[in-house]
Amino acid sequence: MKKMLDLVVTENNQLNQNYCLIKLTTSDNTQLPDMQPGQFVEVRVDGSPSTYLRRPISVNYIDKEKNELWLLVQAIGDGTRKMCEYKKGDIINLLLPLGNTFSIPQDLSTDREFLLVGGGVGTAPMLFLGSCLKEKGFSPKFLLGARSKNDLLQLDDFAKYGEVFCTTEDGSFGEKGYVTNHSVLTKSKFSTIYTCGPKPMMMAVAKYATENKISCEVSLENMMACGFGVCLCCVEKTREGNICVCTEGPVFNIEKLTWTN
Repeated sequence: MKKMLDLVVTENNQLNQNYCLIKLTTSDNTQLPDMQPGQFVEVRVDGSPSTYLRRPISVNYIDKEKNELWLLVQAIGDGTRKMCEYKKGDIINLLLPLGNTFSIPQDLSTDREFLLVGGGVGTAPMLFLGSCLKEKGFSPKFLLGARSKNDLLQLDDFAKYGEVFCTTEDGSFGEKGYVTNHSVLTKSKFSTIYTCGPKPMMMAVAKYATENKISCEVSLENMMACGFGVCLCCVEKTREGNICVCTEGPVFNIEKLTWTN
């Protein structure tokens, strides 16, 4: 059930010059609403005169012990730059949870191999998804791509839930190149791939999955200004016609999209 809540900032960590990690909890010690990997929130950005609409942010992680919601924010506009200035104790209004979720198998077959591929801020939902897969008894692998070493985020957090592989475009960490060039794709046989990041990256991952007959789900990053399918900012063409990503997604099996026609 969607709720509009005022949450309090417990931490705001500047990870590098472009990213911050905001941790939030309830102000009255009540439990956060149930949230699932792949879902997102809409943040009202107060104090930014040029920001009229809420900003969609993926659920990065849920710390159940601390009752905290984590949001990984890339400062790319006035709204997100303002969010990265929030201090401990600040109150933020959120609409949550929104969207559908990644499919997590209930069959605990030991031969299932999961690869979670993230690029840029698209690594955000992969952490929560990986933690949920680990909780179910699976051992996911993470493949994270970035421009350089400084752009790779939360590596220690990812390592808690599975083996981590990295690519950087400049070769400063991990293997040089794009995620679809990483050697793990030739060394391991995966049953499912989940991915989120820049659209060209996701399309390349989808192409690889299709060619190798691997089930693949993508989390689209279309601009979702309202979260209710009213503003029509996030329309995506599918094999069934045009849909609003905020209400029908953001997670889609690639068989539903037109990318691999």
